[in-house]
Amino acid sequence: MSLFVKICGVTRPDAVEAAVEAGADAIGFNFHPPSPRFLSPQRATALAGPVPGHVRRVAVMLRPQQAEWEEVLEGFRPDCLQADADCLAELRLPDDVGRLPVYRDHEQFDTDNFSIEIPCLFESAVSGKGRPPSWERAALLARRAQVMLAGGLDPENVGKAVRRVRPWGVDVSSGVESSAGVKDPRRVRDFIRAARQADLT
Repeated sequence: MSLFVKICGVTRPDAVEAAVEAGADAIGFNFHPPSPRFLSPQRATALAGPVPGHVRRVAVMLRPQQAEWEEVLEGFRPDCLQADADCLAELRLPDDVGRLPVYRDHEQFDTDNFSIEIPCLFESAVSGKGRPPSWERAALLARRAQVMLAGGLDPENVGKAVRRVRPWGVDVSSGVESSAGVKDPRRVRDFIRAARQADLT
């Protein structure tokens, strides 16, 4: 199975187009204010219009309340919801909406007893700041679960990360931006190409 690649926090049509054309498996739409990548459900729906069915549309939230999630669900209807694992476990989701639980890195993270049946995302303690988690801990988790590595990745280092961690997938947001919230289509394409090449080595 090839490496799963997610481009997160798109805000403009050119970023969506670049991600789709370069072969991204998923595109993340951010519903967490005050992020510079924040979108309304209506804006996200417009951006996601050209996204083909085989590319998953992921609603990215932090710790939403049920009412906040339902507003996004009704206005956007994503394929999947990404949120902190403990919060996500408490939310009610329709059967046709997938879950992508987020686990955050810390020194006491119990890698020995980690177990989950569905893909999950592993990132640094704070989202959206371009900070990497421990690749060593990530590699340990990747032996036990389908881990999507996130945080601090960019076209220049994703190859090294893939070869060291051997994750199920990779996720990028700020690492392919020209300014906060604005994706650089060239860097989006370069990231996906570098990740795929590394997965083959």
